[in-house]
Amino acid sequence: MYKFITPALLVFAVTGCNVNTTVGEAHKYAYDANRKQQKPAQEQSSKPEATKGALNADLQSIVDQAWAAQLVASPEMAYAMGDATAAGKLTDMSPQALEARFKQQAQLLAAIKQLDRSSLSKTDRINADILQGQLQNDVDMYRFKDHYLPITSEGGFHAYVAGISKGNFKTLEDYQHYLAKLEALPDYFAQQTHWLKQGLAAGITPPKVTLKGFEDSISAFIVPVKDSSYFAPFTQFPASFSAEQQTELRSRGEALVRDRVLPLYRDFYDFMTKEYIPGARESIAAYDLPDGKAFYENRVRYYTTLDMSSEEVHQLGLKEVKRIRGEMEQLIKETGFKGSFADFLHFLRTDPRFYVTTPEQLLKEAAYIAKKADAMLPRFFGKLPRAPYGIEPVPAEIAPKYTTGRYSGSESDDRAGYYWVNTYALDKRPLYELEALTLHEAVPGHHLQISINKELEQLPNFRRYSYISAFGEGWGLYSEFLGLEGGFYKDPYSNFGRLTYEMWRAARLVVDTGMHAKGWTRQQAIDFMAGNTALSLHNVTTEIDRYISWPGQALSYKIGELTIKRLRAKAETALGDKFDIRTFHDAVLENGSVPMSVLEQQIDDFIAAHRG
Repeated sequence: MYKFITPALLVFAVTGCNVNTTVGEAHKYAYDANRKQQKPAQEQSSKPEATKGALNADLQSIVDQAWAAQLVASPEMAYAMGDATAAGKLTDMSPQALEARFKQQAQLLAAIKQLDRSSLSKTDRINADILQGQLQNDVDMYRFKDHYLPITSEGGFHAYVAGISKGNFKTLEDYQHYLAKLEALPDYFAQQTHWLKQGLAAGITPPKVTLKGFEDSISAFIVPVKDSSYFAPFTQFPASFSAEQQTELRSRGEALVRDRVLPLYRDFYDFMTKEYIPGARESIAAYDLPDGKAFYENRVRYYTTLDMSSEEVHQLGLKEVKRIRGEMEQLIKETGFKGSFADFLHFLRTDPRFYVTTPEQLLKEAAYIAKKADAMLPRFFGKLPRAPYGIEPVPAEIAPKYTTGRYSGSESDDRAGYYWVNTYALDKRPLYELEALTLHEAVPGHHLQISINKELEQLPNFRRYSYISAFGEGWGLYSEFLGLEGGFYKDPYSNFGRLTYEMWRAARLVVDTGMHAKGWTRQQAIDFMAGNTALSLHNVTTEIDRYISWPGQALSYKIGELTIKRLRAKAETALGDKFDIRTFHDAVLENGSVPMSVLEQQIDDFIAAHRG
């Protein structure tokens, strides 16, 4: 999974970039958005978007206004783009600011809907359709009161905003901006807590069952001042700083962390444990929220980018589960294992050979697989990204309830993206899943696709810095499959791990729609996933709670992957010996993250061009 965002748009963090993703998506880019450079990017501009290609004048005006609005909503992004006035600011989540954004987005949406599409070039129509989709989602989510939910089962604003302490601190200005952000934290916490209270009163909360243990993600920050991640920037300074400067900064930082930051977390802990969690809703179904049916069906269409109903998705999921289960049963026979399917899953979950005993071992295993994956890329791609990536553990404060791995992108030229590996509960992190996980999160999955997307300088910024889940997560799952052709999964257990991951995404279609639209219980969903995959029971429970508190997002993976596979088969059939896998993959990625309907047209054009 990719770390992209939510209460804002398409930000790369909770203080993000696309005022419209929800905390659910925010966790994706969560920390990194704030770890990026804290100096204006030389080649970027915070002025209204100047698209590389000439856009239709009316469309250009809407694009410029929409991009400017995104930068206003995302000071972190605006600063990275060169806007010095955004330095030291956090996203304004006040009722006045959110209402103003909503009104502007609604106006821009109405304007773009009125554009005469017949007067636009093919490229402009794609730009208009994608921007309209972004604006429509922004408007929808405000109306559905998504801002009442700045937390999910995995974490929330209180954890993601801590990423401000992980930037590059090189100059006195960097420290001054950081101190200003620490000063701004009380207002930010107050704004987000206001929305939580509004949600509590309206019955719009994560289900209570998914918040079990949530308080641990808060108490992780309640530590002695000098152990706080917020104090970390003051423990080491650039050599150019004088002793007097270091002493003054350290003293100011210590005072702010002690007197402002830590009390925020203590108060938030009390609010969550005494008021919010006890008052959270009992039902797990999105259908049971106010206007819940409309909300969930909206999420189904948004995350699949197709006009599908929850029932259609559910039936497709059952079909895929049946197909993959047959492949898994066949592979078990090939291993010579004697016993039932359930016996085999128990064997995989409990045999020590499949687990490491230290975080370092798991990270090294992931790094080895990642380097093997790097070596396969020239065989499958004509164009590769310039940006490198690293590997690091999921931050300890969110790891217990976090997914098994994720990609954390960077929008800064002086910082790599990172493949996060969850090193919490090592006896729940089997090695037989690690190849599939690495191919999905690093390369040829998220790092490759997202980095290429950001390097497409001909695209307007609202597309370069955006993420369509069906495309991105579909590509990640397709990348797992591509490992078969790239020489991975030679061990039958790792191949079963690949099938487990594919089954995991197919089962999501069933359990997500089952819980939110068909009355399934949480335990029913846990049993279905545990009975069909070799995921550890810890991972199963964590994942089910994620789907409950982030309705619809889990549908994007399988829908996107099936579309990419179908389009590849279509191209292979049409082109025969003219088909080249490298040029096909380049064609899939050449226009960045796009809806499935746009991707379909891209590949139709690719087929026509190569036939000729």
